[in-house]
Amino acid sequence: MVLTYFIGIVLGCLMGYFGGWFDLLVQRLIEVWSNIPFLFVVIIVASVVPPSIGMNLWVLLAIVVLFSWTSMTYYMRASTYREKARDYVHAAQVLGAGTGRVIFSHVLPNTLSTLVTFIPFTVSLAISSLTALDFLGFGLPPPTPSWGELLRQGTSNLNSPWIVASAFTALVVVLVLVTFIGEAVREAFDPKKFTTYQ
Repeated sequence: MVLTYFIGIVLGCLMGYFGGWFDLLVQRLIEVWSNIPFLFVVIIVASVVPPSIGMNLWVLLAIVVLFSWTSMTYYMRASTYREKARDYVHAAQVLGAGTGRVIFSHVLPNTLSTLVTFIPFTVSLAISSLTALDFLGFGLPPPTPSWGELLRQGTSNLNSPWIVASAFTALVVVLVLVTFIGEAVREAFDPKKFTTYQ
């Protein structure tokens, strides 16, 4: 999540702040990158990675990060466009603040509610993606315990329904808890509670 947010925040803020040809160029590159099918890349990497390394957790997380940062750039780009037009940004520019300081000290803190809103969805997407990859057999090696492996074992042993039931229940409970905790954090950081625009 940290790497996903870092790439998405940096690119989105730069796109929204500079605009023009830089924004168009990066946006076209993001559109091309987001049209690459995720599952095909996992299959290709699983066939290319040497057996000595194997598909471990770090390789899977790197693939998930490479494909999950694109949506964050659009939200950060829109938030930066909105905040760039406000008076405090113009005041900071007139006072001589550099581009990095304006973006990361003034614009970014005011887009915090956007970032916090998407944290639970990013975590849920990562959990669901890794579980689906393990279930399809492209995830961690088979002896490694994971929810996807438990679901796969449960579907191959339907005479033991508690395997699927326990894995499915744990997955649902964790995803619901992540969503509820994320909603509580978003309400705690909601800027509308603390500021009033006039």
